[in-house]
Amino acid sequence: MAKKNIDQNINQEKLSKTAYALFDFTKKEKSFLIMVSVLVSIAAIITPYTYAAMWFGFSLAAYSAIANDSIQTIGTFIASNQNRKWYWLWLFMGLIFVGTVTYSWFTYNGDVSYERLSVPGLEQAPTSFVFLQLAAPIVLLIMTRMRMPVSTTFLLLNVFTYKAGTIVDVMFKSFSGYLLAFVIAIVVWFVLERFVKNYLKGEAKPYWIFLQWITSGMLWSVWIMQDAANIAVFLPRQLNAWEFSAYAGFVFLGLGFLFYMKGDKIQQIVNEKTSVTDVRAATIVDFVYAIILFYFKIYSAVPMSTTWVFIGLLGGRELAIAIGKHGKAKKKHAWRYRAFTLARKDISKAFIGLVVSLILAIIINEGVRNEILDYFR
Repeated sequence: MAKKNIDQNINQEKLSKTAYALFDFTKKEKSFLIMVSVLVSIAAIITPYTYAAMWFGFSLAAYSAIANDSIQTIGTFIASNQNRKWYWLWLFMGLIFVGTVTYSWFTYNGDVSYERLSVPGLEQAPTSFVFLQLAAPIVLLIMTRMRMPVSTTFLLLNVFTYKAGTIVDVMFKSFSGYLLAFVIAIVVWFVLERFVKNYLKGEAKPYWIFLQWITSGMLWSVWIMQDAANIAVFLPRQLNAWEFSAYAGFVFLGLGFLFYMKGDKIQQIVNEKTSVTDVRAATIVDFVYAIILFYFKIYSAVPMSTTWVFIGLLGGRELAIAIGKHGKAKKKHAWRYRAFTLARKDISKAFIGLVVSLILAIIINEGVRNEILDYFR
């Protein structure tokens, strides 16, 4: 009886802590939750009106996708340039965005996704919308607010994909990207660890700033080639001049707000990693990441989750740094435990986003449901 009472007290204490945490989150995020409620209401009202729903969904997707994925590309750029005016960072990255999507628009006859939306299952622009398709970027906003590195590719593209095979292809390419980035990061940073440890001391030479801006710009451009599809999926596959201007202009202004907010809440995922605020470490991270993304860009036109590549890169880097640590066994174990903890935390949060996207895809798309049912028959 005594044991039963103790267990009941423990369970009640856990429930009390959970309730308090929920109350505390609600209190701290009151304004954000009100904004989410308004957006959900608008999405429910506007869904039947295709043209308005298209631009509303695009607007939400544009900001939520870049806000969440900012940790991958401009995250290290923001972290290592905290002493610089936000508008110079914005103009640099904003003009690169405009130049990159303009090249695709001219080259691919109005397509701003570098043909990522030409694959079977995504090649048809939506002619009508359901509420959950407009709700997907709102879900992404919430996850971003909770500092979760969610795959925008999975969450935004899966709700429009009508072929289960396309979802499988995207998942396979993304997981391959994670493993490749993880292994490459371990090799690169294990080899460079001693050099980096000895060299990254004192103030960075001025040329490192120049190198970091170049590599960050290159990475940002390659990332746009991969992930512009996540934003453009709401829009026609070929944009006219007015549609393209609205597309590029809105994202450009959204980037300005993101830089003004210094990456917002999710930036903490980058800031907590070892030495990533050092311009030299940030330059190496960006360069390796850009090479990996460019390889997958030329490998196939199938979209992929750059988020999974990024967390694989950071996870492998942290593990390599931990392995290269010297000193007492207890301290080395603590470093490795920290590396595994950070990697597990990032991949767990990304996996939640994957599960949510798959559930939404199955609920929304009849073609996906039928393919799944046929497979089990």
